[in-house]
Amino acid sequence: MRLTTEPSTDPQDYEFSHDIRVRFVETDAMAIVHHSNYLAYFEETRVAFLAAIGHPFTEWRSEGLESPVLESFVQYRQPCRFDEVLTVHVALAAATRATFQMSYLVVVAGQARTTGVTVHGCTTLAGRPTRLPAWLTERASGR
Repeated sequence: MRLTTEPSTDPQDYEFSHDIRVRFVETDAMAIVHHSNYLAYFEETRVAFLAAIGHPFTEWRSEGLESPVLESFVQYRQPCRFDEVLTVHVALAAATRATFQMSYLVVVAGQARTTGVTVHGCTTLAGRPTRLPAWLTERASGR
């Protein structure tokens, strides 16, 4: 297990936020967001974060790198529902030479609904493990 980060419920502890409106297709028969969709919300926010800091995921791919998810953790505190606007907060929580962790907080109308963590490796496009880009480890050590 590589997961070492405890996600905060305080939006102030996060570097970036991204709004997502819950679509009907993402809900179950009770109009509650199906648990599987939270990882997609995390990914959408992570991709937006990387673009916002000047390192879009397309740059990673053009440099021959991937960042596959190795582990994930989600704690469902309160349900999210159809048509709510989720503010998904994200922060680079930790990094080693070859892995990094992102923390997430999902908030609706000021209420913490979900927290989570994803652990990522760094690989070549062929799937071989490799070191993280220097800018990422430097950013993590500067936190």
